Amino acid sequence: MDPAAASLAADTRSLDALRAQAKSDPDKALKAAATQFEALFMQMLLKSMRDATPQYDPANSDAGRMYTGLLDQQLSQSLTSQATPGKGLGLADLMMKQLQRSQQPRDPARVPGAALEKVERATSSAKSDATAPQKFVDSMLPYAIEAGTASGVPARFILGQAALESGWGKSEIRGAGGEQSFNLFGIKASPNWNGKTMSVTTTEYVNGQPRKQVEKFRAYASYTEGFTDYARLIANNPRYAAAVRPGNDAAGFARGLARGGYATDPDYAAKLTRVINSNLLAQRGQA
Repeated sequence: MDPAAASLAADTRSLDALRAQAKSDPDKALKAAATQFEALFMQMLLKSMRDATPQYDPANSDAGRMYTGLLDQQLSQSLTSQATPGKGLGLADLMMKQLQRSQQPRDPARVPGAALEKVERATSSAKSDATAPQKFVDSMLPYAIEAGTASGVPARFILGQAALESGWGKSEIRGAGGEQSFNLFGIKASPNWNGKTMSVTTTEYVNGQPRKQVEKFRAYASYTEGFTDYARLIANNPRYAAAVRPGNDAAGFARGLARGGYATDPDYAAKLTRVINSNLLAQRGQA
């Protein structure tokens, strides 16, 4: 398969490759742009189906939406001709024929270039979503390293939990006026908490069933304070001793948190383990 069509145009490198190909080989670029459109159309179709999911569905949480979004991106590539030439929806072939008919011989690069402009406009938000996790990891890694040193928990484990709880930073707890809480770990305000709080609606599981309810969460003045408080909670609370002991075992860490009652989601340990072991965080090695 042509490398330019091997990934969605939401990948900046893929889009750059398509631009370059439009200049050197317009016909190939036209085909690649058409398959990109087909995959993006399928992804939007899947998103529309997900949006129709009832609000009481267990997957309708920040973590659930993150997982289904990643799944839909993979499915869109698997179900279209981008992954299996000639066996997709057929939309790419129709687009190619239509664009080829309107192509002007005097300017062979005109149609592919126009198609690429449409791809770029259609995927501007998708590119932002695709790069958000990497930006989150890069910006939060220094705080995670400090928290790891203080708590004895590997930094990538801490990053993974922050990513799961906040949807890679996109669903950070905020006040009614939009003010930041700097609370990426969903730490609730216990009765002995004397600091600032924010009340927000969250999903809690009661007897395994998700319910929406208002809870008070801790709020901090900075991410440094937020990560420091998290490290103190994990290291000093005997409930989470089993989470600190496993060393570099992501699954053991996640199970220790779940058994200690960190979250009510019955699938919390499995979700956290998958995030920590994701390619993005696995690259951090022993961090």
